[in-house]
Amino acid sequence: MRINSLELTNFRQHASSRLEFDTGLTGIVGPNGAGKSTVLEAIAWAIYGQPAARGTRDSIRFIQAPPRSSVRVELDFELGGHRYRVVRGLSNAELYLDGGNEPIATSLSAVTGLLERRLGLSRTEFFQTYFTGQKELNVMSAMGPSERAQFLSRVLGYEKLRVAQDAVRDRRRLLTAELTGVRAAMPDVDAVTRGLNDASARRVEAERGLAAAEDAHRRAAQRLAEIGPGWAEAQRARERHAELTGELRVAESELAAHERDHDRLTGELQSTGAAREELTRLSTELAPLAAFAAEYARLEELAREEGKRATLTESSRALADELALRRDRRTRIAGAPQAEEAVTVALEAKRREVEDALGRIEGMRTAWVRDTQEAETKRDALRAQYAELKKQRDRVMELGEDGACPTCTRKLGENFRTVLDQLDEQMETITVDGRYFGTRLVQLEQIPPELQRVEELRRERAREAGELERQLARVQSEVQELSQLQRELARKEQQYEQWSRELAAIPGGYDEGRHKALEKDIDRLAPLNEQATRLSTLLEREPGLLADLARVRAGIDALRSRVLDLASARTALRFSEQDYAQVRDLQERTAAASRAAEVALAAATGELRAAQRDADAAAKAVADLQRARDMEQALLRDKRLHEELDRAYTDLRTDLNHALRPELSELASAFLAELTGHRYSELELDDQYNIVVLEDGRPKPVISGGEEDLTNLALRLAISQMIAERTGQRLTLLVLDEVFGSLDEWRQLNVVELLRSLQDRFEQVILITHVNVVRGLAHEIRLEYDEESGSTVVRAASASADPEELGHLLEGAGADA
Repeated sequence: MRINSLELTNFRQHASSRLEFDTGLTGIVGPNGAGKSTVLEAIAWAIYGQPAARGTRDSIRFIQAPPRSSVRVELDFELGGHRYRVVRGLSNAELYLDGGNEPIATSLSAVTGLLERRLGLSRTEFFQTYFTGQKELNVMSAMGPSERAQFLSRVLGYEKLRVAQDAVRDRRRLLTAELTGVRAAMPDVDAVTRGLNDASARRVEAERGLAAAEDAHRRAAQRLAEIGPGWAEAQRARERHAELTGELRVAESELAAHERDHDRLTGELQSTGAAREELTRLSTELAPLAAFAAEYARLEELAREEGKRATLTESSRALADELALRRDRRTRIAGAPQAEEAVTVALEAKRREVEDALGRIEGMRTAWVRDTQEAETKRDALRAQYAELKKQRDRVMELGEDGACPTCTRKLGENFRTVLDQLDEQMETITVDGRYFGTRLVQLEQIPPELQRVEELRRERAREAGELERQLARVQSEVQELSQLQRELARKEQQYEQWSRELAAIPGGYDEGRHKALEKDIDRLAPLNEQATRLSTLLEREPGLLADLARVRAGIDALRSRVLDLASARTALRFSEQDYAQVRDLQERTAAASRAAEVALAAATGELRAAQRDADAAAKAVADLQRARDMEQALLRDKRLHEELDRAYTDLRTDLNHALRPELSELASAFLAELTGHRYSELELDDQYNIVVLEDGRPKPVISGGEEDLTNLALRLAISQMIAERTGQRLTLLVLDEVFGSLDEWRQLNVVELLRSLQDRFEQVILITHVNVVRGLAHEIRLEYDEESGSTVVRAASASADPEELGHLLEGAGADA
C-alpha cells in the first residue's frame, strides 16, 4: 500500500488541508497540538470509518466550521497494482478504482467492507502492525503470553489455520451427530426379515380367500336370477289387487256421500213451505221498521250536535275566564317598558359613581404606596450615610491627630477636633431625619382615613348598583312577559270568536225522550228482522236445491254401477296374500345370500389389498435398511477424513508456531543492531513471547527506557516485514507516530537512517514527530497551528538530505553521544 495524497475538510482542527506523499521516508513535523496525529487518524478513518476515530461523530467536525458544513476526507492510495480513491463523510462514502468516474462502492458499510477485504487486515490488526500510533510500540508487552501468541498468529495469517480447523471440527461434530441419528433410526434387521415373511404368507392366504368368495358370489347371483321372473309377476299382481281395492273403496265412499246429500236436500226442500208461511206473518210486524230507522238516524245526528254544543260551551266559558286573567296581568305590567328605561338610566349613573370612586381609591392608594416607598428609601439612605460617617469617625479616632485624613490624605493636626465635630454634626442631622422618616413610616402603616371613607362610599354605591341591577332584571322579565301576553291574548281572542261562531251554527230540535223510545222499538224488531232475512235466503235457494237433488240422484245410479264393476274385476284377479308372502320370503332369502356373498367378496378383496400393502411396506423397509447402511458407511468415511484433517491442522500449527519465534527473533535482531549501532545485535523471544536482549550471548537483565523503545520498535518492524513476506500481497506502507520516546539524538538519527534504509522492504515510510531530527534527512511536511483561524496550516514540504550529509550528521551525533 502506498499513499499518494490526503485531503481533509473540517476534520478535527484541519479546516482545509492537503498533503502530498512521496516514496521513501516522509516526516510530518510540527509542535504539539498542530494536528499531526490527526493525519494518522484521518487515514484510518477514510479506510475503516467511525470505529477508527476518537470520540463521537459530533467531535470530528471542526469546531469553528459554519453550521451544516460537511466533514470530508479524501484518501488516494495504491494497493495490489490498483489505484483507489476513497471519499468519506459523516453519513456517506464513495470508493473509486483506477481513476474511474463511477464509484465501485457507495455506502459507509460497503466501502469499509471492500477496503478491509482488499487489505486483508481488520482495523485492530492494521493499527497493531503497519499503523503505529502514539505510545503503541509496546503493544505486545501489555499482553499475556497466550494473547501474544494469538496476536502473532492472527497478524501473520496463522489464524486462518485455526479457523479452518474449527470448521473441520464443527463438521466432524455434525457428522458424529448425523451418524448417531442414522444408527438410531436404522430398523432392526430381524424385524424387517420377519415382517417380509409374514407379509408374503398373508398375501398367499388372501388370494385363496378371494377365489372362494368369488365362486360363492357367482352361485348366489345365478340363484337370484332364476327366481326373478316369478317375483316380478307376484309384485305386479299385488299392485293390481291393491289398485282395484283402492278404487272400490273410493267409489263406495263417494256413493255414501251422494246418498247423504240426497237425504239433506230432501229435508231442506220439505222445510221451505213452513218458511214461506212464517215469512208472511213476520212481514206484517216489520212494516213500521223502516220509518223507525229513518227517524232514529235523524235523532242520532241531532244528539251528536247537542254534545258538540255542550263541549264548546264549556270550553268557551273556561277560555273567557283565562282571557280575563291575562287582561288583568297585562294591565298590571303595562308600564314595564318605561320602568326599564328609568332603571337603566339610574343604574348607569350608579356605575359611573362606582368607577369614579375606584379611580379616586386607585390614586390615593398609589400616593400612599409612593409615600411609603419614598420614606423607606430615604430612611435606608440615611442609615447607609450614618454607617459611612460612623466608619469615617471611627477611622479618624483611630488615626488621631497625627494621622492623615482618609478623604484628602493630609495630616489632621489641629483640624482633628474640627473634623470630628463636623462628622458628629452630620451624624446628628442624619439621626434626626432618620427619626422623622421612621415616624412617617409608622404613620403610613395605617390606611389613610380619607382612603377608608372613599372605600366605604364605593362599597355603598356598589350595593346600590347591585339593587338596581336586580330591579332591572325584574323589569326586563316583565317586558318579555308583556310581549308574550299580547301574543297569547290575540291568539286566544281569535279562538274564542271562532268557538262562538261554531255554537251559533249548531241546529236545535233534539228530543231525548223520543230518541230513547225509538231505540227500544228498534231493539225489539231487530231479531224478527234477522229471522225474516234468514227465511228469505232459504226461499231464494229453493230452485237451486231442486237442481242439486236431480244431480245427486243421477250420480248415485252411476256410482252403484261402478262399484259392481270394480268388485267383479277384483274377484277375477284371483290374488292370494299367502302365495305372495311365500314368494317374497324366497326372494328375500336369496337376496340376503347374494348380499352376504358380495360382502364376503369385498372383504376378501380388502384383505388382499392390505396384504399387498404389507408386502410393499416390508419391501420398502428392506430398501430403507440398505440405504441406512450405505449412509452409515459414507458418514463413517467422511468422519475419518475430518479426523485426519484435524490432526493435520494441529501438526501444521505446531510446526509453524515452533518456527515463528526463531524467525521473528532473527529479523528483530537485525533491526536492533542497526538501531543501536551494533551495540546490541541479538534479540530473542522466549517461550512466553517476552522480549529478551542478549549482550555477548547473555540475557541483559535491565535495559534503559530508550533501549526498551528501540527493542519494541525493532519487534514491530520485524512483525511488519514478516507480514509483508507471508501475505503474498506486498504491503509497502509503514506509519509511525511519535516513536522516538526517550531516545537521545544519536539513536533518533539511527532510527531515521534505519527507516531510510527500509525502502527495499517498505516503499513508503511516514514518520510523525514533533522533534526536528528529520529536517533535511527526509521529505518533510510541516504542520503549524494558526491562532487567528484556529485551524492547522500545511507549510511547503522540503526535500531530504543527500547520504553524505546524513553521514556527517550521524558522525557528529555519535561523537556527542
